[in-house]
Amino acid sequence: MTSASSNPGQDSRIVFSVSELNASVRQLLEHSYGLLWVEGEISNLARPRSGHMYFSLKDGDAQVRCALFRGKARLIRTPLADGDQVRLRARVSLYAARGDYQLIVEHVEPAGDGALRRAFEQLKARLDAEGLFAAERKRALPVAPARIGVITSATGAAIRDVLSVVSRRFPLGAVRVYPVPVQGDAAAPAIVNALTQASARADCDVLLLVRGGGSLEDLWSFNDENVARAIVASRVPVVSGVGHEVDVTIADFAADMRAATPSAAAELVCPDLTAQAAALPRIAERLNARMNARLQAARERLNGLEARLARQHPRRRLEVPMQRLDVTEQRLHRAMQRRFDRETERVAALGRRLEQASPQRRLAAAQLQRETLARRLETAMRARLHNADQQLRNAGRALNAVSPLQTLERGYAIARDDHAHVVRSADTVVPGDRLSVDLARGRLDCEVRAVHVESGERST
Repeated sequence: MTSASSNPGQDSRIVFSVSELNASVRQLLEHSYGLLWVEGEISNLARPRSGHMYFSLKDGDAQVRCALFRGKARLIRTPLADGDQVRLRARVSLYAARGDYQLIVEHVEPAGDGALRRAFEQLKARLDAEGLFAAERKRALPVAPARIGVITSATGAAIRDVLSVVSRRFPLGAVRVYPVPVQGDAAAPAIVNALTQASARADCDVLLLVRGGGSLEDLWSFNDENVARAIVASRVPVVSGVGHEVDVTIADFAADMRAATPSAAAELVCPDLTAQAAALPRIAERLNARMNARLQAARERLNGLEARLARQHPRRRLEVPMQRLDVTEQRLHRAMQRRFDRETERVAALGRRLEQASPQRRLAAAQLQRETLARRLETAMRARLHNADQQLRNAGRALNAVSPLQTLERGYAIARDDHAHVVRSADTVVPGDRLSVDLARGRLDCEVRAVHVESGERST
């Protein structure tokens, strides 16, 4: 941008160059609008060798230039042509070289399918966030299903294609058809009911959900949320084969496996028995060749190992240690014999010492000594008893000589008073006293009737 000088007398207006103006307008447009949707008809479509696409988008009263660069153009599924009614997601910009206002296109879709496409994308994103499309949830298909369930129209081309493939590839498989409408308002509830019934019965090994091609609106029953949830809830693996290869539905993302067409869905679950039977001889030949090669390699390896074993046989490596073991064993035997002889001699010496100091010998000597002492003790006791007996006899004779009993034998008696005192004199009693008189044999209890003393007589 250029501006006038600040000196007095000069022009003070701000003056833009064309480049500066276009650049400013471009920034203003891009920042003011951002991404937006525009609907109209394509005209003046050009495809230069660069891969970019340029066209005009018009309605009955106006038109705007559009640029679809190569990176985004590759993502367009349906080829564009003049006269197509489309809906664009684009940002407003300006081609500064010519000063042309234009749209930089990010996405193109047919105008009639736009609302359905947005609903499809929104439902897909929501179900994906819930994990309904997660790969770890997908179940493996049976290798050779005995019964194949087909959910489709009973009169459509899809069921004929499936039956044709089954009869051609896998005639052993039985087909159970769950007839449903595949288009219109009644289609989605019928499909949900068929999936629920097939899951509850569990009489099929796999389910095919198929129909032929059509527009997005024709296939909309397979973009129903309830259909997707019924597929996920099914206890039986589900293969979707809806439309043609370019058609993609929510059911395809929810199913355990997607096939491009109904025929492709049938081929996914039906092994080709004819091809397998034809391949058996080749497989057997390859198997025999590989087994022979492995056997030959194993035989060569075994021969090599036998040669190495012959050169490095463990027996050869053990010869020296075995000889060393024999020598060591002999030395050990001699050492043990010497040790045994020494211990034998030592035990004999201890035996002799033990015999000399044996308690038995000492016990025999003590026994002999005890017997001798016993005999001596008996002799001494006999002599002592004899002497004591003689002494007792002599004392008895002496005692007998002075014993009152002898006196009593001679006719004398011993009188005692009531206090057991011996009455020695008559004057110690009075008449009436009771006396006890001991005789040589027996005793008399007497009463004193009279007392006679030398000087006179006392009586009662």
